Amino acid sequence: MGNASSMLTQYDIEEVQEHCNNLFSQQEIVSLYQRFCQLDRNSKGFISADEFLSVPEFSVNPISQRLLKMVDGLNFKDFVAFLSAFSAKASIQQKIELIFKVYDLDSNGKVTFNDILEVLRDLTGSFMSEKQREQVLSHVLEEAGYTSTSALLLDDFIKILGNSDLKMEVEVPVD
Repeated sequence: MGNASSMLTQYDIEEVQEHCNNLFSQQEIVSLYQRFCQLDRNSKGFISADEFLSVPEFSVNPISQRLLKMVDGLNFKDFVAFLSAFSAKASIQQKIELIFKVYDLDSNGKVTFNDILEVLRDLTGSFMSEKQREQVLSHVLEEAGYTSTSALLLDDFIKILGNSDLKMEVEVPVD
């Protein structure tokens, strides 16, 4: 599995399935491996940030720079584990954990007002003024029982988003 040009064995497929909590079928793992090999243009066994940016849907995503920090240098097993949060079978908690990582800019286990504000800047661009972003964010936090000085933990994200219907799904084409 280290060499991207090698073929997956049944053992490799089962190992990857186990690593991603069986959220993908064996056929999906094989399909993801083919895509991984296409992205790993130099057959290094991992995908670089530049290779991820070759995916049009990824490169135009307003938070792609944040995601790049999470995916740069992933080997196949970790690539599938990352994508597992986008599986239709992934739990709401798995999806929220990924969202939390996107917002936790410094990976300290806490999301601050400024962390969220920075993501909002990426998402809204010039469509909102800084003052509007701050007002909206303050209002949303207040509605959820927090203030602009609160540091949100993963449990807080789960509490806030746990009952929402998050649609974060990517269909894996199977040949």
